[in-house]
Amino acid sequence: MPPRPRVFDLHQLRRSFGRAAANYSAIAVLQREVETRLLEQLDYLEATVPARILDLGSGPGRASAAMKKRWPKSEVIAVDVALPMLREVPRQTRFWRPIRRVCADAGRLPFADQSIDLIFSSLCLQWLDDLPAALDEFRRVLRPGGLLLFATFGPDTLIELREAYLQAGEKNPPLSPFAMIQQIGDGLVAAGFRDPVLDSDRFTLTYAEPMALLRELRAIGAGNARNDRARGLGGKQRQKNMLAAYETLRRDAVLPSTWEVITAMAWAPAPGTPRREGRADVASFPADRIPRRK
Repeated sequence: MPPRPRVFDLHQLRRSFGRAAANYSAIAVLQREVETRLLEQLDYLEATVPARILDLGSGPGRASAAMKKRWPKSEVIAVDVALPMLREVPRQTRFWRPIRRVCADAGRLPFADQSIDLIFSSLCLQWLDDLPAALDEFRRVLRPGGLLLFATFGPDTLIELREAYLQAGEKNPPLSPFAMIQQIGDGLVAAGFRDPVLDSDRFTLTYAEPMALLRELRAIGAGNARNDRARGLGGKQRQKNMLAAYETLRRDAVLPSTWEVITAMAWAPAPGTPRREGRADVASFPADRIPRRK
């Protein structure tokens, strides 16, 4: 089968998040709150100390530092697609609690099979082209019984901004596609993960004017990185029409912005547990477990 077309421009993602690295921690207020809540869910591992941890889409490494402080003897690896973000990681921790840094695409992990005990990811997976393939990749690197814990944005995120673009006549709003909670749950089951638990929360932020929201999105690197994004002339008029449409939502002198956050937790299965491919169950086993007749 031919490879699936890429939704996002990886070079644009690297540039956007790279430019945002120095000020990301100060500006990304909602992202910090979601990350803090996700870290609290690690209490499920209270009786277990994971030997090797991946923080996928680590950004400047705040969560990596928190997990290294919690489990000083664990190996914590910060993974991010933007190298400038990884350069910020040492600022978050002490030299005697070093964090490894790997610049890589979270959907194509440079780690061996069954080598990771915990995958933690806060608001990164919405930037991956193929979520089911990424979940398969997470299962590949997780040890049996390892924990996958992540938060990602759902389809109601920035719904007011999306509607404003549509009302302004924009058929293809310059916003990222977001997976529904049912799609995420189906993807976890299809990849063979055990006991998935999913939840959805909505946050409403307010802004004095629409441009404040757009400036914040650019400042945290969350601009339009889709490969099919509009280029060339006409952008200013499109934006002017959108701003006028957004203004109709003003209440009590502020404009709302909805963010839907989906949280998921699941455990990696034992070797040989089948994946779902179409309507069939496909199982794989380590070669040393295949019996041979002598």
